Amino acid sequence: MNLLFSIDDRFVDQLATVLTSIAENTNAEDFQVYVIADHPLEASAKLATYCEQLEMTYHPIVIDPQDFAQAPITDRYPTTIYYRLLAYKYLPADLDRILYLDADVLCINDLQSFYQMDLSHHLYASAIHTALTNTTDVINKIRLQNFDADGYYNSGVLLMNLELIRQRVKEKDVFNYIEENRLVLLLPDQDVLNALYGDQIKSVPDELYNFDARKGRTYETISFGEWTLDWVMKHTVILHYCGRDKPWLPNKNTGRYTALYKHYYNLTLRRLASLQ
Repeated sequence: MNLLFSIDDRFVDQLATVLTSIAENTNAEDFQVYVIADHPLEASAKLATYCEQLEMTYHPIVIDPQDFAQAPITDRYPTTIYYRLLAYKYLPADLDRILYLDADVLCINDLQSFYQMDLSHHLYASAIHTALTNTTDVINKIRLQNFDADGYYNSGVLLMNLELIRQRVKEKDVFNYIEENRLVLLLPDQDVLNALYGDQIKSVPDELYNFDARKGRTYETISFGEWTLDWVMKHTVILHYCGRDKPWLPNKNTGRYTALYKHYYNLTLRRLASLQ
């Protein structure tokens, strides 16, 4: 199983927490962990050792800033927005698929059902928070003019069909789109993904593969009481701690899934401390 992350030194513990949750809940024989950064991470050696402890293999990928010398960037659109969209350039050519995950997720059930799904002619598999944001979904279609897409996809969890991406995703197209649409982009990398490739993304259920941890009560309501906490613990694969109030921050103790995150986070911190 190939896993992809893009972080800086501020999110090493969070990345390690994601890996802990995957190791605890996913039955796979081989984990290859690729981490893209624009400089060598200070904790790279610690991450490598921790991955080894989890029986995973760590592959740091350091991007040369000159690769994006022609890319339009500003304070709002830093170079990092390109990393997940153009990751295929830096990954081994023999990889046929990889799962990109933000560092603010937990994997609480086996990832295999998602990772092994048939992508056929799709570039990506991703989730739309349709039932949670239906009005916003319509606005985004108008804003990005991608009416053939099923909706507005969240780029925090992306299963990538690398073989097809290498053929269809071109950095020039990405650079040009950002340059030409600066005034309408709100979440740059996510907007670009949806605008250019939204009609080539396979939709997956967000309640299974990109559950917005802020919206537990809403999920329960729209499912007529089915998607309760017990249901989520049994069926949901990926919990996504979207928004600004991250569960690892001090005094951020609200939300029914915060304690679950803190369990994995504190377990990870203890294990990391034992490596020193």
